[in-house]
Amino acid sequence: MRPNLTPDIDLATRLFDTLRARTFDGIGITREAYGPGERIAHEIVRSEAERLGLETRTDPAGNLLMTLPGRDRAAKRIILGSHLDSVPQGGNFDGAAGVLAGLAAVAGMKHAGFQPARDITVLAIRAEEGGAWFPSGLPGSRAALGRLPPEHLQVARLDSGRALAEHMREEGFDPDAVARGECLLPPDSIEAYVELHIEQGPVLEAQKIPVALVTGLPGSRRIRTGRVLGEYNHSGATPRRYRRDAAIALAEFATRLDDEWAHLETLGHRLVVTFCIMATTEQAGFTKVPGEARFQIDIRGTTVEAIDAVHAAIDRLIADVQARRGVTFELERGPLSPPTPMSPEIRSGLSRAAEELGIDYLTMPSGGGHDAGAFAQAGVPTCMLFVRNQHGSHNPHEAMRIEDFARGCEIITRWAAQAAS
Repeated sequence: MRPNLTPDIDLATRLFDTLRARTFDGIGITREAYGPGERIAHEIVRSEAERLGLETRTDPAGNLLMTLPGRDRAAKRIILGSHLDSVPQGGNFDGAAGVLAGLAAVAGMKHAGFQPARDITVLAIRAEEGGAWFPSGLPGSRAALGRLPPEHLQVARLDSGRALAEHMREEGFDPDAVARGECLLPPDSIEAYVELHIEQGPVLEAQKIPVALVTGLPGSRRIRTGRVLGEYNHSGATPRRYRRDAAIALAEFATRLDDEWAHLETLGHRLVVTFCIMATTEQAGFTKVPGEARFQIDIRGTTVEAIDAVHAAIDRLIADVQARRGVTFELERGPLSPPTPMSPEIRSGLSRAAEELGIDYLTMPSGGGHDAGAFAQAGVPTCMLFVRNQHGSHNPHEAMRIEDFARGCEIITRWAAQAAS
């Protein structure tokens, strides 16, 4: 590997500015999946890739491949990538940082006259933000690998009510080919997938460290629909001992489950438990004891054992609260999504690159899901690198510092050059 290989951070900075200017919605950034914002982002990065002289191809689902050719075109390729869609009124760095890191890396190789032994492809993926657009679980990356179940093409986009297949076709892509499993990246053609992403929590900022190497993505099993059924009664005329108050029952359940979470952490489990929705119905108003309350819970953990332990606690607490407060709980549990470990071999290579460059790093699990999960679950050796980010993610205030991004790009560039030599 040439010692003068450095990523083109000026290129990435310019593209971040262009993406912000072109997809700013007046409050934050909106790049809707299979819609105008994502289309604009793909046009911006494709134009830059073509200016650099990279080979560009688009697969049937609209994923964009930007390739620096290697000496052996038949060898398995290395992929650096992430997504370009965003949540509504989100930030400019979530997803885009991984694509621009890949472009900065291969641009640095081009500038240095470095030709890798194998292809290095920068991948701009469609529709990662499933919770905001298509709640079907990473349709873009799964389609890129030829592994999107055909029935997922009929899932409706949350804001339009129209099917994923319809939106794909409207953008000029081929959902019928996606349904047949046609793709440009069969898993057995990929040597490794590495994704740079902003950290979505506060750990790196709190510890004053620029980057982290990711050990794995969390599993989850959510309570998609929960109800507490009590009894509506007059709020002024019903003494406490006669009440079957659904709101108070839910509040007790929530605080006790929070205590269980704290206890499980003392036992070494790494997990999160989030009450995403807690509400009574409008029927209660100011004049009634709430007879119904509704909730959703997002449960994630680094092991199946941690997730199972939370659900066992839920069952135990519900039985107790029902008996004490005269209410009934009804739950609809989603399926288990198991945790996805990252490749120890790639993480070791990234660690060596960081140490050679003198860059401090942490090793930590991811709190959220990412396109990397689709690649790992398809059997592709996969790893992620987090960059310190201020003010969280999925909001307009994401504030990743370019100097931290540059450290992450330096690690990926060195690793990719070594892995492709």
